[in-house]
Amino acid sequence: MKNIKSYNLFIYIIALIAIILSTNEVLSQDPWKSSQLMAPSELNKIINNSKAAKTYIFSIGFQSIIKNSIDIGAGMDKANINKLKLQLKKLPKDANIVIYCGCCPFKNCPNVRPVFNLLNEMGFKNHKLLDLPQNIKVDWIDKGYSCTK
Repeated sequence: MKNIKSYNLFIYIIALIAIILSTNEVLSQDPWKSSQLMAPSELNKIINNSKAAKTYIFSIGFQSIIKNSIDIGAGMDKANINKLKLQLKKLPKDANIVIYCGCCPFKNCPNVRPVFNLLNEMGFKNHKLLDLPQNIKVDWIDKGYSCTK
């Protein structure tokens, strides 16, 4: 009888650990899908194509670098989130939107998740995150893509 209770306790603990691990995995998932990442080369083509559909580019980092981007400021700042909300309220839900930060890789970036979550919550359908695996300098500037200056 004692062995059965120990076995049941062991099974319970293993199940509890599995639930905790799966919950942490879900909580740590990024709010975007891989299909919502835009390659820098693709955005650069859009910027330089006068016939391309209107695309709203929001800089949610510390500096607006990309040509035609709207400088919002750091996405981790609540005041900047509110500033962005005011901009977004003017747009249709099917607007083409690209956000970027570029301060560091996504796993370390404090700005991209709050803004992407906001776009999701507000019901936008065509929003993308510019895929800058390293940073804005390496993945955009050094490649000679269109900058503000």
